Amino acid sequence: MSGGRRACRTDGVDKNVWVEFTQLAADYKAVNLGQGFPDFSPPKFIQEAFCKAVCGGPLMHQYTRAFGHPPLVKSLAKFFSRIVGHEIDPLEDVLVTVGAYQALFCAFQALVNEGDEVIIVEPFFDCYQPMVKMAGGKAVYVPLRPVSVASGAILSSGDWVLSAEELASKFTPRTKAVVINTPNNPLGKVYKTEELQMIADLCIKHDVLCISDEVYEWLTYDGAKHVKIASLPGMWERTVTVGSAGKTFSATGWKVGWAISSGQIIKRLKAMHQMSVFDCATAAQEAVAQGFEREYEVFGTPESYFQQLPAMLHLKRNRLASCLESVGLQPIMPQGGYFMIADISSVKVDYNGQTPEDEPYDFRFVKWLIKEKGLATIPVSAFYSPEHSKDFDKYIRFCFVKEDSTLDAAEDILRKFNQ
Repeated sequence: MSGGRRACRTDGVDKNVWVEFTQLAADYKAVNLGQGFPDFSPPKFIQEAFCKAVCGGPLMHQYTRAFGHPPLVKSLAKFFSRIVGHEIDPLEDVLVTVGAYQALFCAFQALVNEGDEVIIVEPFFDCYQPMVKMAGGKAVYVPLRPVSVASGAILSSGDWVLSAEELASKFTPRTKAVVINTPNNPLGKVYKTEELQMIADLCIKHDVLCISDEVYEWLTYDGAKHVKIASLPGMWERTVTVGSAGKTFSATGWKVGWAISSGQIIKRLKAMHQMSVFDCATAAQEAVAQGFEREYEVFGTPESYFQQLPAMLHLKRNRLASCLESVGLQPIMPQGGYFMIADISSVKVDYNGQTPEDEPYDFRFVKWLIKEKGLATIPVSAFYSPEHSKDFDKYIRFCFVKEDSTLDAAEDILRKFNQ
């Protein structure tokens, strides 16, 4: 296509690791531990809420309020006010979006100007960088780095840390925002309060925004506690907190997400939302509202899905970790989220010229694993910038939010790995 027929903001953002590897997994009918979605049903109460909403009369099938169905924004404001420790205004401080993905897109488009710099902590969910680029901004990267642990010890995602000096060195007069993801995808790191405080201090010192992607907020293990950076002093008015009903209630196909911030910031995001999708599906929002109402009542008790889901996933995580260890892969134990990364550097593979030699090591390995072994995972270097991806191309990502039968099938494949 000639230059005159396209907008250059789409240059270089058309390639996508999910499209490529999801297609490859489908072509080879592989056991899919690649994509991050549950292959089990959401809890009964949320399914029933959706059925009830769909049968709830004509208004459930028509447009609702553009910036969020009134019952949902009220539920979200009530629920998160007590967690953030700030009275959230449902109509001013909350925007409901088509999944967390659109919340992120609106945030970058509404807040980043041409030439602004956005600091992204690596590894990062791979849409951040192209979204910053499409807004005219420049992504600046700072990686979490593994600290050495005693020989033979199992590495945890908590052993990957952010250097305060390295982060501070990335701030310039052009810095507009810092993007963090906690619990992190793909690593599973859950930021401690003191780590968040270090980030917050820099944001306040340089008068910079923080975009905090917290879609896995309820999924923490081994006593790790999720802390919202917006709850720290001086951070409410400069943080955009992004959340997801898909991850919260195991219903990713509903595509209901949100952004919560001060009214001044949300006003900008609303303008972007209004000019792109305008409105989100009414019945799905009604069902999510009912889900949060229920969780508000049972919060902190064994009836809460926010306790049941991590308890179930904790067992699946441990099972996957032992399986990976038994076949000689070194898992990094995640403190939160859906995913576990594993070090593949000890595995020797003969590719027989099947994959291009100039491809990153982990991309070649994942393609071989899908085609030769029938197991789909995701290469971890896809979550890094070009300047750092070579340092982290010996890891692959497994998703463990799967039925036991899916994990059984993956385990069978892995057990044959060494034979």
